Amino acid sequence: MGQKKVDVITLGCSKNLVDSELLIKQFEASGFRVEHDSPNPTGDIVVINTCGFIGDAKEESIDMILRFAEARKQGDIEKLLVMGCLSQRYFEQLGTEIPEVDQFYGKFNWKDLIADLGLVYRADLRNERSLTTPDHYAYLKISEGCDRTCSYCAIPLITGKHKSRTIESLVEETKLLASKGVKELQVIAQELTYYGLDIYKKRMLAPLIQELSKVEGIEWIRLHYAYPAGFPSDVLDVMANNPKVCNYLDIAFQHISDPMLKSMRRNVTKAETLDLIRQFRAKVPGIHLRTTLITGHPNETEADFEALKDFVISQKFDRLGVFPYSHEEDTYAYKMYDDNVPDEVKQDRANIIMELQSNISRELNENKIGSTQKVIIDRKEADFYVGRTQFDSPEVDPEVLISTDKPMQIGQFYEVTINGAEDYDLLADW
Repeated sequence: MGQKKVDVITLGCSKNLVDSELLIKQFEASGFRVEHDSPNPTGDIVVINTCGFIGDAKEESIDMILRFAEARKQGDIEKLLVMGCLSQRYFEQLGTEIPEVDQFYGKFNWKDLIADLGLVYRADLRNERSLTTPDHYAYLKISEGCDRTCSYCAIPLITGKHKSRTIESLVEETKLLASKGVKELQVIAQELTYYGLDIYKKRMLAPLIQELSKVEGIEWIRLHYAYPAGFPSDVLDVMANNPKVCNYLDIAFQHISDPMLKSMRRNVTKAETLDLIRQFRAKVPGIHLRTTLITGHPNETEADFEALKDFVISQKFDRLGVFPYSHEEDTYAYKMYDDNVPDEVKQDRANIIMELQSNISRELNENKIGSTQKVIIDRKEADFYVGRTQFDSPEVDPEVLISTDKPMQIGQFYEVTINGAEDYDLLADW
């Protein structure tokens, strides 16, 4: 009998990806051959790591489960296992409605999946992962869960309360990653700025980042998913003074209208938001801000939306995404408000914001023409090498398309000259 093959399919965010990488390492330690996100999965066992955040993500997860439930029914695969946020949230319903799945697991009990296959969980590998990203960057998940109570968000219902990992365990994992060639850390959490409050009784993101930056081999550290209320200003001091910490912050503002911020339970006002952005830009000159916004939250008026448009135009965010509001079961908004903004209005408003942002992005990119930028090379594509600056996170942000007759090394840093700009991407020579 040949070596057994497992296909792991990851849906949703980078936090899910980290869980998949931990699981893959355990499978490989037990002698399995593993493929991740194969375009044509052919494994004896298929594991789907699901997302349950908003409507579109849930639909994608359900479609993927049904696709492989049919394959399981036809005998094309031996076992179908489902884990992650969707099955954490809808465990009983899914088990009843899709009996072809051999077993459902939640987000935190995936170790049971190992045991149920007759394998032994290797505790000595607890911080080790088989990276699915290019070798030179990795995601580092510093906590689980969220203590915030935003009206629209189902994440706390799925993941529970905020739970920080210790600084020691994160440094240990970072050293392991660096030993494998990782140069760039994407530090992630549902809510970065809350880090440490549960175990150290104070916000400890800045001290954590300082410790991570001491790990030899790590050259860039980028911060994702901050929250404006109670933002710890010492993080800005670290960013301004530590050359390894990218001048980049992913912070979700969601809205700017005071009625909407109150309705969304964001615990911050318009004035406080604008003051915080001023602080960011004063303390870290050249900082690039990525934010997300929501259109069509219950009771969003035309005046609220006009305020949101003005916010986008005036603040000129470097990176921006928009989600049309999704009315999620059991959230505060679901219980307290009617979903009274039509879907087409939500989407139209999102489209308008993204059109504004496209023009802003091009303008900001054009300002970089003639500058020299340090980039890390991710891949070669057609006639270009594709890299990113410190202001660009993989998968979600713009890229730099580099023309050169000389070979460049994937995963290495280079200084390139920006010679052109598109709506989102930059063009460069080396």
